[in-house]
Order: sequence, then C-alpha cells, then structure tokens
Amino acid sequence: MMRVSFCTLGCKVNMYETESMREHFLKAGYAAAADGEPADVCIINTCSVTNVADRKSRQYIRRMKHMNPDAVIAVTGCYVQTDPDAVAQIDGVDIIAGTNEKGRIVEFVNEYIKRKKNGGEHSESGNRAEEHVLPYENITGYEDMGPITAMDSRSRALIKIEEGCDRFCSYCIIPYARGRVRSRSMRSILDEAGGLVSAGYREIVLTGINTALYGSDFSGSDAADIVSLVEAISSIEGDFRIRLSSLEPNVIDVETAERLAACKKLCHHMHLSLQSGSNDVLKRMHRRYTVKQYIDIVDALKSADPEYGITTDIIVGFPGETEREFIETMETAKLSGFSRIHVFRYSPRKNTPAANMPAQVPPKVKAERSSRLSNLSDELAADFFRRNSDKKRRVLFEGMMPDGSCIYGYTDNYIKVYVPIDNEYTKSILHGFAYVTLDGSFRDGMTGTLQL
Repeated sequence: MMRVSFCTLGCKVNMYETESMREHFLKAGYAAAADGEPADVCIINTCSVTNVADRKSRQYIRRMKHMNPDAVIAVTGCYVQTDPDAVAQIDGVDIIAGTNEKGRIVEFVNEYIKRKKNGGEHSESGNRAEEHVLPYENITGYEDMGPITAMDSRSRALIKIEEGCDRFCSYCIIPYARGRVRSRSMRSILDEAGGLVSAGYREIVLTGINTALYGSDFSGSDAADIVSLVEAISSIEGDFRIRLSSLEPNVIDVETAERLAACKKLCHHMHLSLQSGSNDVLKRMHRRYTVKQYIDIVDALKSADPEYGITTDIIVGFPGETEREFIETMETAKLSGFSRIHVFRYSPRKNTPAANMPAQVPPKVKAERSSRLSNLSDELAADFFRRNSDKKRRVLFEGMMPDGSCIYGYTDNYIKVYVPIDNEYTKSILHGFAYVTLDGSFRDGMTGTLQL
C-alpha cells in the first residue's frame, strides 16, 4: 500500500482542503504516512499571502523532497496559482495543481504514477512539473471537496463555506489566487455539519476566503447570507457551538453584526480585520469602510456582551503610511479593545496596485512600528484577561498538557483556559463542555476553576 504525507501552510481554508485531500487519498487505497515516516507521495498545500509565505512554501517543497527523495511531489495551493512557473521549475516537483484543482489531485497523482511505471517521461516538458492550473479569470463554480468526516482535533472541526473574493484590496493577491466568490450550497454545508456533530465534534468553525460574502453570488430561491447560514446550522440538534473564523468589515455592517450577535449557538468572538486605523490609509488600501463604521460594528458586538472577544489583523508600513497615520491606528486599536492583534509588516505583492505606490516605507520603520503595535497587543490582551477575571464562561476542553498537569480549552470569547488536573472528573471532561470561573493570566491565556 502506498503511503501519502501532507504539508499545509497558511490559513484555515488550506487546513480544511488538506483534510479533504487526505480523505480522498484514503478512499483511493492510500495509507497516511506517520510523522517522520517516508512517503511515496507528498502533497504540499502552499500559501502566498506574503513574500514570506512564498519563501516558506519553497522551503517546505525542497524539505519534503529531501526527506522523501523517491516520492512523487505534488504541489498545490495559492503559491501555485499565483506563480506556477516558479513552482513548476523547482527541482523535484512532479505535479502542480491550482487552487480549483485540488479535488482532482488523486487523479493527477495516479495518472502520473501509471505513466511513470509504463516508462513515460517525467513530464511533457522534460524536467518541468506537470501543470494543472486554470487562470484565475477562468475559475468558475464552487469545487465542493467535502464532506469531510474528521479532523485532527477531536473537539473542533472546520467547514469551508465559500471560495474567492471580489473586493480587490490594493495590497492583496488572494483574489488572483482564489478567483471570484463562489458559495457552497447550504444543503451541502448542513449535511457536513450534521455529520460532524453526530461524530462528536462540539465546535464547528465556518471558514472561507471571505466568509462574510457567503451567498452573495446566489439569487432567487437559493438566496442566503452568512446570518441565515449560521441560523440554519444552529437548528441542528446537539450540544455544540459555532465559530466564524473571520469576517470582513468590507462586507458586514452594524445590522449584520447585531443579527449575528443574536444567534445563540454562535461564539462571542469575531476576527474582524481592521488592517489600518487611519481613514487615509484605508482609502489607499481600497478598504470600503471608515474607522467610525468599524468602531460602530465593534460597539454593536460589545453591546450584546461587554466581554465579546474581538481579534484583528493590522498591516504596518503600508505605502505612504506616516507617523501620524500609524498613531491613528494605535488609537483605533485602543478604542476597539481588541483581545489580540495579528501584526503584519506590509509585503509588496507582484501585480497588486500597492506594489507600485510611491513612498514605500523602509524596512527599519516597519520593524519599529511592528514592535510598538505588538507591545500594544500584549497590553490589550492583558487588559482583556483582567476584565474577564472572576467571570464564568463555558469552556470546550480540547487537550491536555504534555506533563499531565492541566487540561486546556477555549471559552466562547476565545480565551485559552488551563485547569489543573486534581481528580478523575477533571480528566473526564476532556473533549466536552464545562463551566469555569476565570482566575488570572497564565501562559497564553488564563487559569480557571471548574464549577461543579
């Protein structure tokens, strides 16, 4: 039996798609290679959100080939889609498949192996990898790779609900990597969610390239949006909760936020990408909201729950960003009361408008601003933990510390909680829910006391 291994870089969408590819290979008669075990086929699912992601993708491709010199190397994902020539020419790569061709990866691998056994050439172009990449303009229709039946976690499962984005922010390469918006049918999503809940998963994480755009390509009797989808999943019987991996203020407004906050099974946590807290920078980014509109969404969520967890992405050093504009971003972050900020230094992406903008910010300035914003993120996280101290929240326990001292899990508002193991009951609630009173800060979260 041939063994297959997987390497995943990037976002939750890639994680979901890798799990789907894994299940497709297992159904086709392959066995999953254990960690460190040589494989006959290696699948590398790449990312291209930044230049650093491109570099990591190249590094992992070469590493997998070095570890598995006789394996078939198949590379897919966003880096393939945005720069197929660069990937196809990497020594050792046998097959490349674009973002909308992942569902056929088993077919591509089987055909390649068959030709190789029959004495066929490496590929039609000599040492260059076989290509299965559609131009992003030609990508149409949602490629439904589901349903998946399991995830590595025994508690939390991802469900991909849509593909693509049509917002075309001036710095972002993802629309060119993923194509226009294509939403998955609600029936398919509900079937997958129902199966995962029946299998014992207690948190369903809805993910996509731009989840807020779910249903925007539907019409007539198929009309739906992200709120109606969350409401439909909530109606599935069982003790579980729903989490949105992220939402874009480019799309949602206060009314949408209020409707989502009213969904009882939806976690009180939102990853809401700010990107900049300066109106002038937001305009240059082609973001379709103002700072006030963003703060209004934050206020709507916190009116539903003062301790609503809001995490965000912020880019520092965007072309033309002045010290004044950066200070505005710092002040907006403070006003928003984020529980965590993911800080990114602006990375020029080929063929995006921002790459050719004047006044590119020097790397040294980006590094200094990144450090200041990261320090603020730590301060805001500590303040968020203080505000939650002595509060009771329901926690889904997902794992145990390697030394067996604690179990850990997440509150609905996305605080990682550690509870010391002092009796058998504590162990018994692993992979289930329990109410906990939050105590003080600990590691990357808080300690908690079980409410028996």
